[in-house]
Amino acid sequence: MKKVTDFACYLTRFFSVHLTGVRNLSKNTVMAYRDTFRLLLLFCQDVVGIAPEKLTMAMIDDNLVVRYLDWLQGVRNCSILTRNQRLAAIHSFFRYLQTQDPQYMFLCQKILLIPFKKTSKACIRHLTPDQTAILLKQPNMQTKTGRRDVTLLSVLYDTGARVQEICDLRVRDVRLEYPALVTLTGKGRKSRHVPLLGNTVSLLRVYMQENALIQNGKQDAPLFFNQLHAAMTRGGISHILQKYTNMAALQHPDMPEKVTPHVLRHSKATHLLQAGVNLIYIRDILGHVSIQTTEIYARVDMETKRKILEDVYAEITPEGLPNWNRDGNLLDFLENL
Repeated sequence: MKKVTDFACYLTRFFSVHLTGVRNLSKNTVMAYRDTFRLLLLFCQDVVGIAPEKLTMAMIDDNLVVRYLDWLQGVRNCSILTRNQRLAAIHSFFRYLQTQDPQYMFLCQKILLIPFKKTSKACIRHLTPDQTAILLKQPNMQTKTGRRDVTLLSVLYDTGARVQEICDLRVRDVRLEYPALVTLTGKGRKSRHVPLLGNTVSLLRVYMQENALIQNGKQDAPLFFNQLHAAMTRGGISHILQKYTNMAALQHPDMPEKVTPHVLRHSKATHLLQAGVNLIYIRDILGHVSIQTTEIYARVDMETKRKILEDVYAEITPEGLPNWNRDGNLLDFLENL
């Protein structure tokens, strides 16, 4: 008769009791943890040769975890950031385990000592105001799908929202009466009110009327939905955005090859900063916990830096290089070599 392994028992309690019951983590966070251990079981089965139903705590150690992390990066081509996220989920499980069964204290501490891998921070990519305007002009306003897409992209840019926040939007989260705003729920289930500007309000009003979202009984319906009338997914929104990016690139070669929803978020923050908006207000619009996170946009805003330097710059360097063709001494020297 087959027995349930101790690893299966601890992992089940970790998900069903600790993550959801004790810590009350969001669905997206629990799903990220789930993917970490699903891949770990797949690694043990395909690489180590241990079937998931036979995996026990005695078979797990720090060397196995390091091999798993290297497999993620080397075989599955995961980024260092993804590798570190998987390690954070594993750390969370073994931090929980050491409080449940002290006999695993030494094992847990060895795994908790596995360091996160350092990674270089890439430069934040963003669009210029002209590129953003070109992108938003791509949807065909003569079709129902095009009107939905231009409304979706306008709300995504105008609010500076994370893509998951747009996916989670419900009709009740939008107020079109003055002062128009949208209520976004972000990381840690923190909600914030973000103002909506005139053009976006007009697009939203037409879109909601066309799709009968203003009538009673639709308050809990998703604001943006697909052909199956289900809420748009992150992949669906990314696909729509990339489709219009490719269309814009055919007419404007300076358009980046790839534009993600987060690039639009970065673009909104950078444009606000260039317009002179205080970092405190940008922080509140983006939903950052710390102002230090928002300060990254001050470091990447090259246009504002250029204008400041131009205002205070003293012309010290020469205007141009001398024409060596008119230098007789230099020509004589070169001819006599």
